[in-house]
Amino acid sequence: MTATTTTNPTDQLLTASLLVAPLLYLAADSTYAARGWDSGGAGVLHVLGAIAYGFVVLRIATWLPAASRLKAAIVLTGVIGLVGNAAYGFEAIHMSLGDVQLVDQPGAANLIKPLGLFFPLSFALVALALRKLDHALQAGLVLIAIIGWPVAHIGNIAAVAIAVNVILVVAFGSLFRATRA
Repeated sequence: MTATTTTNPTDQLLTASLLVAPLLYLAADSTYAARGWDSGGAGVLHVLGAIAYGFVVLRIATWLPAASRLKAAIVLTGVIGLVGNAAYGFEAIHMSLGDVQLVDQPGAANLIKPLGLFFPLSFALVALALRKLDHALQAGLVLIAIIGWPVAHIGNIAAVAIAVNVILVVAFGSLFRATRA
């Protein structure tokens, strides 16, 4: 099965996310690189990008057969990953207001860590799905990017974060383009 052209408003929304999400996240990480990892403006872009990436995992999942366990795993990890990813954006907004970093706090604040790891897990599954859907180039690019994702974002390494996002713009942008052909 391969990506098909969009035919209804839901498909159009999900397909548009293939372009919007990586561009939003590239803007977020570029803003973090310029202003620091506690930038409120970058945090806002980060949250919006996380939401858009939630639509990306749903887009890819819809291309899989209804009975696919991979489809269910992508939806499960993608929704949890969206929450974890967005939480880190809210963390940046929180820190921009002069508050303490939640991720370093004990107790309930520790929830942010495991939820955040579901985002790269969901994208590893997306890469597998893309491979099964005969999009080998995009699958490889997503896999490379998502391996670099935790390195960039746990280590706050701006150059790696931007490179990861450029790769995702190419991978998902080419899928967007393919659906328009």
